[in-house]
Amino acid sequence: MAVGILLITHPGIGSALVAVANGLLRTLPLRTEAFEVPFGGDPDELLPQASAALRRVDGGAGVLVLTDLYGATPSNLAAKVARLGTPVRRVSAVSLPMLLRVMNYAELELDELPAVASAGARNGVILDDA
Repeated sequence: MAVGILLITHPGIGSALVAVANGLLRTLPLRTEAFEVPFGGDPDELLPQASAALRRVDGGAGVLVLTDLYGATPSNLAAKVARLGTPVRRVSAVSLPMLLRVMNYAELELDELPAVASAGARNGVILDDA
């Protein structure tokens, strides 16, 4: 059993991050999918589609849901998805360093991955004074 990864983002963000991660790693070690919320999308109307995406990535050990902006519609949809019964942990401010770090720690349990994701995001920020 493995944790699944679901990116719930604004249009164009999640699919691009997954595509780049897949290109860099060749094969993603965890089931991963992007669900992009259209501008003006209603979280209640999108819940069945997001729930289906959650079920597709769930390998039996729960799902780490990564969102782009806390408090925005994708984040609100993620909160609704988290109440459906599947074990879910949520982290906002998704970035490529965050996603790659999670993929590099694919053997970890769901409860450990939020800290790994956060560390990936923090460590991915470099002030380049060159």
